[in-house]
Amino acid sequence: MSVALQDLRNTMSSYKRATLEEEEVSDVPAEAASSPDRVEVGFRKGGVDILGRRTQLEVLLSVLLLAALLALLACLVVLGLGFSSDSGRGLCLSEACVTVASQIVEAMDRSADPCQDFYQFACGGWMRKNPLPDGRSRWSTFNSIWEQNQALLKHLLENGTFNGSSEAERKTQSYYLSCLNTQRIEELGAQPLIDLITKIGGWNMTGPWDKDNFMDVLKVVSGPYRGQPFFSVGVSADPKNSNSNVIQVDQSGLFLPSRDYYLNKTANEKVLVAYLDYMVELGMLLGGERSSTQAQMQQIMDFETGLANITVPQDQRRDEEKIYHKVTIAELQLLAPAIDWLDYLSSSLSPLELNDTEPVVLYAKEYLQQVSELINKTDRSLLNNYMMWTLVQKSVASLDQRFENAQDKLLESLYGTKKSCTPRWQTCIGNTDDTLGFALGALFVKATFDKQSKEIAEKMINAIRSAFKEALDQLSWMDDQTRQAAKDKADAIYDMIGFPEFILDSKELDDVYDGYEVSDDSFFQNMLNFYNFSSRVMADQLRKTPNKDQWSMTPPTVNAYYMPTKNGIVFPAGILQAPFYAHDHPKALNFGGIGVVMGHELTHAFDDQGREYDKEGNLRPWWQNSSVEAFRQRTECMVDQYGHYTVNGEHINGKQTLGENIADNGGLKAAYHAYRSWIQGNGDEKRLPAVNLTNDQLFFVGFAQVWCSVRTPESAHEGLVTDPHSPPRYRVIGTLANSPDFSRHFNCPEGTPMNTGKRCEVW
Repeated sequence: MSVALQDLRNTMSSYKRATLEEEEVSDVPAEAASSPDRVEVGFRKGGVDILGRRTQLEVLLSVLLLAALLALLACLVVLGLGFSSDSGRGLCLSEACVTVASQIVEAMDRSADPCQDFYQFACGGWMRKNPLPDGRSRWSTFNSIWEQNQALLKHLLENGTFNGSSEAERKTQSYYLSCLNTQRIEELGAQPLIDLITKIGGWNMTGPWDKDNFMDVLKVVSGPYRGQPFFSVGVSADPKNSNSNVIQVDQSGLFLPSRDYYLNKTANEKVLVAYLDYMVELGMLLGGERSSTQAQMQQIMDFETGLANITVPQDQRRDEEKIYHKVTIAELQLLAPAIDWLDYLSSSLSPLELNDTEPVVLYAKEYLQQVSELINKTDRSLLNNYMMWTLVQKSVASLDQRFENAQDKLLESLYGTKKSCTPRWQTCIGNTDDTLGFALGALFVKATFDKQSKEIAEKMINAIRSAFKEALDQLSWMDDQTRQAAKDKADAIYDMIGFPEFILDSKELDDVYDGYEVSDDSFFQNMLNFYNFSSRVMADQLRKTPNKDQWSMTPPTVNAYYMPTKNGIVFPAGILQAPFYAHDHPKALNFGGIGVVMGHELTHAFDDQGREYDKEGNLRPWWQNSSVEAFRQRTECMVDQYGHYTVNGEHINGKQTLGENIADNGGLKAAYHAYRSWIQGNGDEKRLPAVNLTNDQLFFVGFAQVWCSVRTPESAHEGLVTDPHSPPRYRVIGTLANSPDFSRHFNCPEGTPMNTGKRCEVW
């Protein structure tokens, strides 16, 4: 099997991969998704004609937009007649420039003072014209592009002449059609899950159960069915020896997005009530009696609250040197004796042979010790109920409408969404991307991706890398030895752009999904088969060397990420499009869009977590102590700055968001300086018509408009407690308030909100 699917979007240790945007396409709670992972930070448009599938309203809006653009162009031509020939050459009047100028002006709020609230200035018009769509808890540029990508993929998969060039692509269509086949899903009802529960040994909630099968149920639920009760297990590169893979164990087991929901009961009472109602409704749909189900589900919630009590908050897990513990299975057995670890891991990684000297990396040593104690003092009936509940959670999305309706009610409480209005086909595209995303990506890339984009992106990355290295020379706080090592690490950063090459080779692509059986008749069985398949893929990796070219995001994804153990940055094809990048847009917009994204990911190599890894991707101390201390002092400034920002009266967690805030600030600075270097080498660009902005100002407006978004209060709260990124408004305001280049070009006096007089700068 190919290492391209090393852990198939494994949920292992999210800090192992720093993403641009929150990874969440849907509003399904973390462990309720129908595949091992979901997308949150962080989407394309191609040459396929899908006009015939648009609604009359969409066609009318398209005609009105075209008319508006023609009117704007006519005005510009008339105005142009009054210009001297010299001034006329200063404007870009190409179709692309006129179109993007119109979009930028529409998104802005000219009544806002850019020095008071730049987010309102750049995005006020966009927010006014983009109310939350029905059934959504948030809407942003990322969502908009992802929907374009989904529409294209729908067209490709539903095309009557579909003829995939590989078996993997044909599996992709079968999987998608099985998800669309709601008639068959309704016919089967809850029976597929009821049969699975019986096969595993029963569930006290709905019928008899085998009282002596704790280890058997644990092995099945978390092995072939990829549940994560109590803890998570994965296989990935060893942070302290990045050329080898190792078993990794971390804390897990909560259904709600954060421990905070369980522990802060007063603030989250509405969610906790809705969660219990959801649990009871699912139990009854599977055959449980109301009063018994209510009592047992309350016990499960109380048990999860016990897990939440011992779960370490994310903001206390940022120092990877401190949380990394490498032990043998024998030592793990002494630490957490409630589990027979050799038996459990041998089962999870079958058919590999393990012994008690096998190394295991722990990221939550104290938690594992405490969860073992919790298991030992908990009744076996409750443990079985809890483990089976984790399996039920994972299965809901592939069952009939009654289960979806139950989930909708929970989502309304958790994220503020009304009943989902998302078309079934969109849900199915998302599921297909989660499951067969590289085969789906092959269809996507062949239909849309311009290979020239790859070359242009490479040049931009190199320009931003150079700007970052030049900035290192200006840092007074860093000693020379560490500075040189940082330059060496920047030079060693490995970039992957667009898509992994193997997806265009039919044989290689088929090899990746070899052994995954898909039918167009049973969506539920396809899901189970995928869990089994991904479990085998995980086991297959343990004795192999990590592959530097492995991707963990699929090509249609609108996101980007940095992998510290590879010292690599990845930019999927899905993000290499407007508003991030377009070959016929001004360079100011491209550098302010995809350029800042590139700078952001590159800076992750030097944030509070990434800086602990050397240029080879190994976790080891490579800084001089004096520079470590100076770095920490500067990061404290950012922790304090962002910690003072509030959303609906609730403060941002400056520690939890530190790494992303460092990356946002460093990325903007590197991209702007790279843009200025381009101007010095190529001369000034023509300006966009009608926007009334210099090109330097356009850079900052373009950056800000990438982050235009709207969100429900409930979703905003969820983001504050779970997301390592700051809310979009403060990704713009916080970053620009620290930029002297921004203040200079917008003439913001010291003492205004966008130029407070106290700047935080790390890189």
